[in-house]
Amino acid sequence: MVRNALLVLAALVAGFAGAGIFSWSGLGDRHVERYLVANPDLLPQMMAALERKRAEDRLASVGGDVRTPYGGAVLGNPNGSKTLVKFTDYNCGYCRASAGEVQKMIAADPDLRVVIREWPIFEGSDIAARMALAAAKQGKYREYHLALFESGDTSMAGLEAAAQKAGLDLARLKNDAGSAEIGFELSRNAQFAQELGFTGTPSWVAGSRIIEGAVPAEALASALSESAASES
Repeated sequence: MVRNALLVLAALVAGFAGAGIFSWSGLGDRHVERYLVANPDLLPQMMAALERKRAEDRLASVGGDVRTPYGGAVLGNPNGSKTLVKFTDYNCGYCRASAGEVQKMIAADPDLRVVIREWPIFEGSDIAARMALAAAKQGKYREYHLALFESGDTSMAGLEAAAQKAGLDLARLKNDAGSAEIGFELSRNAQFAQELGFTGTPSWVAGSRIIEGAVPAEALASALSESAASES
């Protein structure tokens, strides 16, 4: 298994050790393996490059649609040139903690657009996600999204209290939440998550980077900056 991993990684050596080293020297697999074993410092760099390439391939498979928000389900500058995508669940404690990190990023960067993809994977989260998307139809997505995370209560009473705090028409909210349109959006988000290889929330698309788990604002901002630099 180790030998096979080394041989797979050998294809990436050109980026770190010179493009010609394996292309014109006539070195075979055994020589490649020996070279990598003798230069183990290359392996972490090569593994990182391999992961970046896999992430780029997965992002290419879903296209630009993952960065296109459901109408109104966006935080920060809706016309910003930098896009961070967050897959989230209102019953996820790490998602709740990361909501504050996202707000820090928005406050620090007026050009940041944060696309929220509602991905209800915890028990009892479906109706909360539906009502959040329904809030977007009233132009109050941000207010409802933040109110839900602030309270942490996804019972019907909690959902209604958050709606009142956000200034929503509750009757309309409940009616819209049950629409086929919102059901399709949630199904599409689940499909995006599957294609991107996500296993839980929160999960992120930061430029060309795929990130899973709760990470600080600085790490997300760095990923966006690195992606922008590599594409320029």
